[in-house]
Amino acid sequence: MDHTSPGPGISPEAIVSPAAFVAPGASVAAGCRIGPGCVVGPDCVLEEGVELIAHVVLDGRTRIGAGARIFPFATIGMAPQDLKYKGEPTGAIVGARTMVREHATIHRGSTGGDGFTRVGSDCLIMCVAHVGHDCQVGDGVIIVNNVMLAGHVAVGDFAFIQGGAAVQQFVRIGRMALVTGMSGVERNVLPFGRVKGYRAKLHGLNTIAMRRRLGLSKEAVMTVARAVHELYRGRNLEEQIAAIAAAHPGNPHVAEILDFARDRGRHGLCPFGRSAEDEDPDAA
Repeated sequence: MDHTSPGPGISPEAIVSPAAFVAPGASVAAGCRIGPGCVVGPDCVLEEGVELIAHVVLDGRTRIGAGARIFPFATIGMAPQDLKYKGEPTGAIVGARTMVREHATIHRGSTGGDGFTRVGSDCLIMCVAHVGHDCQVGDGVIIVNNVMLAGHVAVGDFAFIQGGAAVQQFVRIGRMALVTGMSGVERNVLPFGRVKGYRAKLHGLNTIAMRRRLGLSKEAVMTVARAVHELYRGRNLEEQIAAIAAAHPGNPHVAEILDFARDRGRHGLCPFGRSAEDEDPDAA
């Protein structure tokens, strides 16, 4: 979903509190409900059925997808916390049915990215979480209370970031990864990986999600786990990737991890740190 120019204004089928302010130029579709104290800027677009419960502020070139719910004191599309930002016309995009809870903040993009911060569909952004400028958050992501995503962080579909975790700028978190509470993430997290710690390390896989969401057997999960262990075993990562690819032809989950590792970028991968429960596919 990309931002388009605002539509004709407020639909007659929308419900807007007299105590809310919707700037001229904003587009509010049918079925929207805008509660008291809300402020909607002139370049904002609300698709069908969006609910701003109360005291929500939307600014910038912001688009909220159909059926999304935004709770009190959340702000979306405010200027980025970036000293290089000079008021360029950037924005934020929030996908359909996503829920943004109280006091959460999603800042608009900057010219250091493509101009848009994006949060996918069916996400849950819990209280006081922060999604920094130019972040790209996939579908079905859960970001728990007090999580901090710095600018330009990329989060894959169905990732789960537990409370109080902090993610450094430009870090990538792979699909269906789990970041445990209070972790400090300075390096990239493999798809399906489970990381934890003050300086986060990889502690096995998000095995519960792999079995429940992907329907993988215990044996299939263990195959992926062994491939990840092999990835960290040698000194030369490129040689390890080639060897693992040859050993697991046709395994899409191993291939996804290897593709991510090849494109690890300047931050590299979270180091490996093993604990007793890491081999158990029934562990959290």
